[in-house]
Amino acid sequence: MTDFLLTGFDLERFVRETLAEDLGEGLPGGGHDVTSESVIPASARFSGVMDSRDAIVVAGLPIAEAFFRALDPDMEIEHLVHDGDEVPPGTDLMRLSGNARAMLTAERSALNTVQHLSGIATMVREYVDAMDNPDCTLLDTRKTIPGLRTLEKYAVRMGGGSNHRMGLWDAAMIKDNHVLVAGSVGEAVRRAVEAGVKEIICEVDRLDQIEPALQAGATRLLLDNMEPETLRQAVCIVAGRVPTEASGGINLQTINAKAATGVDYVSVGRLTQSAPAADIGLDFTPL
Repeated sequence: MTDFLLTGFDLERFVRETLAEDLGEGLPGGGHDVTSESVIPASARFSGVMDSRDAIVVAGLPIAEAFFRALDPDMEIEHLVHDGDEVPPGTDLMRLSGNARAMLTAERSALNTVQHLSGIATMVREYVDAMDNPDCTLLDTRKTIPGLRTLEKYAVRMGGGSNHRMGLWDAAMIKDNHVLVAGSVGEAVRRAVEAGVKEIICEVDRLDQIEPALQAGATRLLLDNMEPETLRQAVCIVAGRVPTEASGGINLQTINAKAATGVDYVSVGRLTQSAPAADIGLDFTPL
C-alpha cells in the first residue's frame, strides 16, 4: 500500500472491499476475474499509461496506485503529476509496469476512483475561479455518496475548496426542522449551548432571526437562500460577531455576486453531489 493517509479513512480496507465487490467474493462462482484468467497468461506483463482526455484537476492517484499494488506488490508505478495539479487534455498521469492480470483486474476500480475524485476537484476549481474572491472560502456540504465522504472531501481540498463539518458529530447545525420542534431559533440555539456544544451553526432565512440566534450563542450563521442585497444587510447586522456563510441557490453564475457581499464562506452541495466524472483512460502495451 502507499503511505496515503486521511483521518478516518482506511485505505487498505477500501481497496480490499472495492476489489471484493468487483470480483464477486462470497458469491456463487465469484472470487476471480474470469475474463483475465481465461484470456491472459499468468506470466504475462503489461506496461500502461493513465491519461486524461479532458482538462482536469487531478485527485486520487495514490488510491489508484494502492489498487494495483494490492494485486501486484512489485508493480513499477511512476506518478507523472500530483493530486491537486491542474493539467491540460492529453496529459499522462501515471505510468505502470507489472503483471498483466493484476493490471486488468484493478483497472476499473482504480479508474472509477480517479475519475470520480478528479471530477469533484475539477468542479471545485471552476467554482473557486468563478468566485474570484480570496476573502471568501468555498465549502462543501454533507451531500456525499455514502461511504465515500472522506475521499470526496479530500477531492474538494485538492480542487482548492475547504471542508464544512465532516458529519453530524463535529458541529451542531440548527436548521428549520430543529427550529420547528424547539419553537424558535433562539430556543434551538440555547438548547445546543446548554448541551455543551462548542460549535453551533444556525441557519437563518430571515433577517429578524439573526439577533435571536446570536444572543442565544450561535457561533456561525448560515444565511440560507438570500439574494445578494439581503446578504449584505445580514453581514451588516452580524457586524463581524461570528462568521457568516451563504448557502442555497449558488451556482457558477451566482457565486461571484454572493461571495462579494462580505460573507466569510459560501457552501455548495453540488461540488460532491453532482460533479461529473473526469474522462480518464488507461492504455496497456504487452511487454
